[in-house]
Amino acid sequence: MLSGLAKRNSFFAAGQQTNNPLAGDPKAIQEGASQFRIDCALCHGLDAHGGNRGPNLTRGIWAHGGTDADLFRTISVGIPGTLMPANDLSEAETWEIIAYLRSLTPEKPKDTGGEPTIGEKLFFGDANCSLCHMVHGKGGRLGPDLSSIGNRRSPEFLTQKLREPNASLSPTLMDSGKEWPYDAQAVTVVTQDGQRIQGMIRNEDSFTIQLMDLGENLHSYIKSELRSIIHEEKSLMPPYGKDVLDEAQLRDIVAYLDQLRGESARGKD
Repeated sequence: MLSGLAKRNSFFAAGQQTNNPLAGDPKAIQEGASQFRIDCALCHGLDAHGGNRGPNLTRGIWAHGGTDADLFRTISVGIPGTLMPANDLSEAETWEIIAYLRSLTPEKPKDTGGEPTIGEKLFFGDANCSLCHMVHGKGGRLGPDLSSIGNRRSPEFLTQKLREPNASLSPTLMDSGKEWPYDAQAVTVVTQDGQRIQGMIRNEDSFTIQLMDLGENLHSYIKSELRSIIHEEKSLMPPYGKDVLDEAQLRDIVAYLDQLRGESARGKD
């Protein structure tokens, strides 16, 4: 007897359904919203605006195909080599989630109003973003790699992240009144001799912690041998106020970041 997942694979192999039969159905959209919060929100955020592990799904930008059939396949069988798992949802539940996601997508992508080429020069130049962030193998390692940030975060997110790095941050995106997840977690460890090392967590379990300090040096500690571990619950990224980036420069950097789609989307140049 075929499992639900095998049934959906054979369903696609037979080419029996390529368009969502529930598209635009108000009840299906409502059911899809509920199902999304149960099965998808932990990674993609309560309202699909992106989470700790999953990208923003409200923009109509799909890294692995944007047809109804593509989305059905992605939800059902997952994406090998990524954090997107297979889901044993019924066919109807899957179509309902797709109907919900389509209801969130604007008819036309929003124009950032900036110039990406100028933003790229700022990113790798005067704005000093590349001191901490890498794009396609170029830049620093302390902050998150931004090579596919345009797939994962909206221009609105990027704009406020630059201006107010700690605004509305939440460890799980489930805290009341908080909207955005940590992109990385800052930590300070204090050794037995009183030395304080601040940096970004690279790995942590019940017994050990590994971090990268501000000079991009890696440290590994046994927790029981430390005096204390302070999880900062804030970003190490400095705020980019108007005295650092004016509004035009901000739009340019956001425009540059917004068009970063990862290796597959940039045409293997």
